[in-house]
Amino acid sequence: MIPFRNLKRRAARATARRAAWRGADTPHRAAPPPRLGTSEPTAEKHGIEVSALELVALRGVLTPLSAGPLGRVRSLQSGPWRSAFRGRGIEFDETRIYQAGDDVRTIDWRVTARTGRVHTKLFHEERERPVLLLLDQRAAMRFGTRGAFKSVAAARAAAALAWAARDGGDRVGAALFGVDGREELPPHRTQHALLALLGRIARATQAAVSPAHSGTAVAAAAPARPAAPSLREEIERLTRVARPGTLVFVVSDFHDLDAPTATALTRLGRAADVCCILVYDPIEEALPGAGRLRVTDGSELRVLPTDDAAWRRHYAEGFQARRERLRRVCARTRGVLLELRTDDDVARALRADRFVQARTRGPSANAGEGAA
Repeated sequence: MIPFRNLKRRAARATARRAAWRGADTPHRAAPPPRLGTSEPTAEKHGIEVSALELVALRGVLTPLSAGPLGRVRSLQSGPWRSAFRGRGIEFDETRIYQAGDDVRTIDWRVTARTGRVHTKLFHEERERPVLLLLDQRAAMRFGTRGAFKSVAAARAAAALAWAARDGGDRVGAALFGVDGREELPPHRTQHALLALLGRIARATQAAVSPAHSGTAVAAAAPARPAAPSLREEIERLTRVARPGTLVFVVSDFHDLDAPTATALTRLGRAADVCCILVYDPIEEALPGAGRLRVTDGSELRVLPTDDAAWRRHYAEGFQARRERLRRVCARTRGVLLELRTDDDVARALRADRFVQARTRGPSANAGEGAA
């Protein structure tokens, strides 16, 4: 019998021979799989575009949306919100005389005994509230000097809101519009549908930074693309499909908020509950005095005279006028206005208590918080 210590020596010598055969000084071991977040820097880490994995990881950043609709919902799907329909439910509405076909389990025996005629109870049915996201991914959103591009900040906000709505029991749909046209995704409640929605949002940000839209020689050789839809057109389309009680989030920089667009947004606010999320970069709010700056969008070159204090003041007034116009539109329809800077944390800017307070106090009281 071979002693145990000799067996250990033989095993060690065999291991050394195998290592030498492989050309290594130590026994061969498989390299561990790479962990998420350890890869080389990419466009995602620089805030230029966003991946589907990053959007999936935003689940739980916001608490589930618990603020009920301002009116009664008219959806046909069952859910936790009070509807305009009468039927079986838990919220009592009224008592009326019993009719043939009524459920005998809802007979109001107290009223029946008092009046001498059979009465039945009516309840409000609970219906679900669809949540729709209108996400702007046009060329103007492909800009940012701090944190991330506006398109990336908007995508993160839309993903966080989608998770919060889905975890709150609501169906989530979206309308995406940008340099590649528009795309509609009908509301669904399943996680599979939500993951598909997040994938579409991620691809929209990646399309916004593709070479075909960069103004380079590659873009010149690329086939011509149709002009991106305007914000007014998208709001009008959404108004035709939004039912009363639907919660609509409009995530955009609202750079083309003219009078017709404001009118369309007002109509949408009368048809649904609207929350406008103004996405902007700090340099849009106030330009630094850095001399004459040369800027380009890939096709045109302009010089900004930032050394002129009067010009900088006029520039800042333009952004303030846009913000004030949006604030007035939201106030007319009891809408909510939240602001998201590109260097803001999504959880801080869109937290649930701020959303609920804005619905209670009005958008004028909340806009100051968003800008702080």
